[in-house]
Parts: sequence; structure tokens; C-alpha cells
Amino acid sequence: MPAWADRFLAFPVLFALLLVAFAEPGKAQTSDLVSTTSFRVCADPANLPMSAEDGSGYENELAELIASKLDLPVEYTWYPMATGFIRNTLKAKRCDVVMGYAQGHELVLNTNHYMTSVYTLIVPKDGGLAEVTELSDPLLKDKRIGVIAGTPPSAHMARNGLLVNARPYNLVVDRRYESPTENMLEDLKAGEIDAALSWGPLGGPIVKQSYPDFIVIPLIKEDLPPRLFFRITMGVRQGEKVWQRELNSLIRRHQDEINALMVKAGVPLVNDMGDAVLETGK
Repeated sequence: MPAWADRFLAFPVLFALLLVAFAEPGKAQTSDLVSTTSFRVCADPANLPMSAEDGSGYENELAELIASKLDLPVEYTWYPMATGFIRNTLKAKRCDVVMGYAQGHELVLNTNHYMTSVYTLIVPKDGGLAEVTELSDPLLKDKRIGVIAGTPPSAHMARNGLLVNARPYNLVVDRRYESPTENMLEDLKAGEIDAALSWGPLGGPIVKQSYPDFIVIPLIKEDLPPRLFFRITMGVRQGEKVWQRELNSLIRRHQDEINALMVKAGVPLVNDMGDAVLETGK
């Protein structure tokens, strides 16, 4: 699962409105801290399938989409998505937006969410677990299940007695050198585990790109805590309300394009309550 960690200026409304009114099209001033010449993105250079320095991640594509609506070029500030990420990028005023951030985290000001996704169960398509939709399913008993240590599915595994044969994978790593989800899927392919639990926006695209014999099953029937679905937003600096509203407007007006981009990447999308899979492209 992607890491979302780390912990101003608010202009008078009249002044902000005057700046917007006299700005050039596509270059509306939102704050003296927000660039008017480029769409400045804070991103991890080695966090595929989300972001990569070569622009191949789906968050890179999302950045290009939003920048095109603003008629601005994308400019990146690269920093590993780990402790200090927000402090050394967004808070340091080196960039103006984080493309993927969980709703409700106080280190950033969240935009409206542009997608809701969920943890998933990944198994071989032709195996005996392909019809499993809940972690309470008796078919999972005594199975070797891979899970990223410390993530929400771990609690559900414990509740259902699935930790005895579980194989944990590291949560906090430097993605330049280690990819726990890819390691887990390689172990599944090799038969060393029987199933894998993964955050959908991470495991889904990797499966689509590299593991055609696997199926990704959104865990939308788990109604006990902790919840397994999360709403994903863009993150901006605290106090940047005008910038937040501008991005909210873009998200609202181009939601169908955003959905299509995510579906193309292999991200499993669910409704806002996390209990139903969205139809493709919806």
C-alpha cells in the first residue's frame, strides 16, 4: 500500500477574487505560493505503479491530465515517499500538490476524493480460491496467505484465524531497492503462498501488467473494523483553500476521464461506501 505520512497563507476573499478575475486564462492566481507557470507535483521517483521518474505511473498520467486542463506543463519535485516526504516537498514550498493522498490526513489539505478503492485478495484464476470474496470463507483456512505487515487486512486475518500460516512482507521500505508487493506476487506465482492481500491501487495494476493468470478480488464484504476501503484525494498545503477549490472543480468536471484512467491502469474502483464495485469507466 502506498505510504501517506508526514505533517500559509490564506488570502482575504476579495483579494483572491480580484487576482482570479485579472489572471490570464489557465494561469489563475490561487496563492502567492502556488506556481502560475507550471503544475508542480510532489512525487516519489520509484513508486510504481503510482509514480516514477520516467513518467510511467498512473499518478504521472493523472498529473498530465490535470495539468492539461490548466494549460500548464508538469514539473516534479522528487522525494522518496517515506518519513519527511511532506515536510521536504509540499511544506517546503517546492511543489504544490501530491497526486495521491488518503482522505482526512491532517498533514495536508485534502481535495475532494477522485477515487475510492479497497484492499484485495489476489489468487490464481484457475485455482480453488477464485470464488472467495470474504476473509471468513472456510476455503482460506490453513492457506498460506501473504500480507503486508501492519496493514488493515492483518486485523481481519487475526479475527478469522488466518495468521498461523501467514507470510508477512515489509511495510516500510525504500522502493528504489525493494518492492514487497512484487515480492509477494512472485511468491504466489512460485506456489510458495496460496493467496496475497494487497491494497488495490498497488496490487491491481501490477497484476494487470505482469500476472495475467491471477485474479484481483475487491474485499467489499468486510463490514467489521478496520475498514478496508479508502477515499483518495490530492493533497495541497494547509490554508490553500482557493487552490483546493480549483482542483475540486477540475475533479468534478473530469471525473469520467479520471475513472477511465484508473480502470485502464488496473485500479479496482468501488463506491464511496466501499461496498460495491463500480462499473468499468463509471
